Amino acid sequence: MTEEKKPIDSLKNVEAWRDLYPYRSHFETIGGFRYHYLDEGPANPDDSRPTLLCSHGNPTWSFFFRSVIDEFRDQYRVIVVDHIGCGLSEKPPVSKYPYSLGRRGQDLIDLIEKLELTNIALIAHDWGGAVAMNAATRIPERFSKIILMNTAAYLSDRVPKRIALCRIPYLRRIMMQGLNVFPRAATKMATAKGLAPEVKAGLLAPYDSWRNRVAVCEFVQDIPLSTSHRSYEALKTTGERLNVFKDEQVALIWGVKDWCFPPEVFMAEFLKYYPNAFTRRIEDAGHYLLEDSPRETLAAIREFLEK
Repeated sequence: MTEEKKPIDSLKNVEAWRDLYPYRSHFETIGGFRYHYLDEGPANPDDSRPTLLCSHGNPTWSFFFRSVIDEFRDQYRVIVVDHIGCGLSEKPPVSKYPYSLGRRGQDLIDLIEKLELTNIALIAHDWGGAVAMNAATRIPERFSKIILMNTAAYLSDRVPKRIALCRIPYLRRIMMQGLNVFPRAATKMATAKGLAPEVKAGLLAPYDSWRNRVAVCEFVQDIPLSTSHRSYEALKTTGERLNVFKDEQVALIWGVKDWCFPPEVFMAEFLKYYPNAFTRRIEDAGHYLLEDSPRETLAAIREFLEK
């Protein structure tokens, strides 16, 4: 493992947001690529407390979980990953990395094994839920609690028109890699309350060029809508394995004003797997619930962790 302090000076608009991200960076080589993660909290944590492992979606990165770090690092070890192609992790071209659900799940398993993590409490958001649950359901013995926020981890044919538009061949490359439409739009459409300029800058900072936006484009393309899709079997199997976790291990914490993962569709589907799960609806929050209503969201996470 290597360790570096704040390797973000080459990113644009650093001055506007870097004070919001004062964490020490860590790197591992995972599958041949440089994998970035944060590792905050006590050097010798209480063994009875789980390690919090945070998995982001698209088009966010570890910056999205800064409030989780600040809230819990005094008592818990908090690890926050940047999936390959995202945040401060290496951004290989499609010719060298498949950007598929199964590969991302394996990346996370490899990191967990390298860090020898056990008693993990997962905190996952957006497509990071599918990635993390693909990993967790393959090594369930390492996980003690699962916290899912505005996500899915099973096959679904519901794709909002705004997302479907981003999947159109050729157009998606121009829109997402060329014009950065998806990350910019997310800073407006994924929040119910709006974002401060420095928060917008932080969310966008790693995705500042065509090359650096390859994962943003491929994440959307990786939503399987047919049986021939590269990630169909991985997501199907993940859904079939969800029952390896029991109701009391699972929390569903949802921003209600979410057009992408509305609770009446996606939270309701999870409740079919976990009918007695801990649930909390954050009524005034959108998809980016940790930005819209951090206090209420963090209080719900704490209540579940301390159950």
